Amino acid sequence: MIVQKLHEAGLRSEHAYCMAFGSIALTVVAWAGSLKAEGAGTARADRWGIFVGEWAPTFFTLGLALAHYEDRD
Repeated sequence: MIVQKLHEAGLRSEHAYCMAFGSIALTVVAWAGSLKAEGAGTARADRWGIFVGEWAPTFFTLGLALAHYEDRD
């Protein structure tokens, strides 16, 4: 039902995959930027990178669900 609504709203599997790869890149940028701004060894920089990194599996899973739904059509 959620996948169907997202598909009807115009979200495609390619979009979800792009968001997943973008979140991986954002993870590296956020981690490096936090590390530079706060100094080496700061736990907050690591936590921020991990927080953003948690998005990638969600987007990949959403992409797979959308791809499966698109194949059914």
